[in-house]
Amino acid sequence: MPPRRNFGTTWWGRAWVDALEQRAKLDPNRLPRGRTYARKGTVSELHAGAGAVSARVRGSRPEPYKVTITMRTFTDGEWDTLLGVVGTQLGHAAALLDGELPGALTEQAREAGVDLLPGPGDLRPRCSCPDSANPCKHVAAVYYLVADEVDRDPFTLFLLRGRPRADVLAELRARRSPARGEKPKLPKRVDEGLTPRAAYARRPGAIPTLPPPPRIPGPPAVLDLDPPPGTGWTAAGLAALAADAAALARDLLTGGPTAAELTFDEDLARRAAGRSGAEITALAASAGVLPRDLTRWAEAWREAGRDGLAALRETWQPGPGPLAEAESLLADAGLPGKPKIWRNRVTHGELQLRYGRDARWYRFVREGPEWRLDGPPSASPVDLAY
Repeated sequence: MPPRRNFGTTWWGRAWVDALEQRAKLDPNRLPRGRTYARKGTVSELHAGAGAVSARVRGSRPEPYKVTITMRTFTDGEWDTLLGVVGTQLGHAAALLDGELPGALTEQAREAGVDLLPGPGDLRPRCSCPDSANPCKHVAAVYYLVADEVDRDPFTLFLLRGRPRADVLAELRARRSPARGEKPKLPKRVDEGLTPRAAYARRPGAIPTLPPPPRIPGPPAVLDLDPPPGTGWTAAGLAALAADAAALARDLLTGGPTAAELTFDEDLARRAAGRSGAEITALAASAGVLPRDLTRWAEAWREAGRDGLAALRETWQPGPGPLAEAESLLADAGLPGKPKIWRNRVTHGELQLRYGRDARWYRFVREGPEWRLDGPPSASPVDLAY
């Protein structure tokens, strides 16, 4: 079985997928079927334009369905706010003029009320299929494949908000260059702060409200040189540890699991989830785990965290009700043979549904002798059975 198709291979592509699944308020039970459709290569003629995406999606009928998705575009005032956010950071403006999008820009733009990524109500789809669900699986498939467009050109996000790359860059250059005859603006006077006597004499004010924690941890600082050879450390190794510490700090702020609450295997899977290829192999060797096992643990953690890892590794005996429902659905799916039930697992050929202790279902597919978690969990086995 070929490797599973993932969506979002760059920072901005993954940010698009995360926004779809976590912030856009789309039906979580419809997205897995769209992801499966996208992986099957049913989408063609995808085109992203100003504020809209169009595509054709093969379905059960001979003629492909026509999908059109419009995205709410920014007003002139919102564009002014967004470009103002860019202008406050010299690094952002320089990166954009070089054709790159800095990752920190997304959080700063969102805090300013001009989120480049889709939020609730931003996406308005239309599909020529008879399915009245929103989104239907054809629309959901196109949602995921927009991540490919963002991977190829992150300025697609500006385009979907209404302005192409050329217009955005032209406006940034105009803002950086004073008009003819206009004197360059002098920098504002730097606030030199307070003397110790004045600071001590001030009455304490109210504690300001802390901003919400970032959606994703920021990147660590780049080290120009490796540590001394005798230490056994490298700049890349230290950067990986710093990035992991930032991720744990964010989890602590949001009330998620911290390293102290995870078992050794869970923390190992969490660390491996942010790596790939040779990095996972090296981490597995350091931990005394087989690389193929750690790869599967990392995939499960990416999809569903510690519950996904538990579904991969554990078996238990639930009540008969959920298993009977899943058995019936698999029997109706048209697959050859009869479903087999063992403890919390219902197997039908190359497909297996596992019932987790969190009362959610997990879809697994067979790859050789192994079973791999195929997508996020669902409260109902209906969407996972097909």
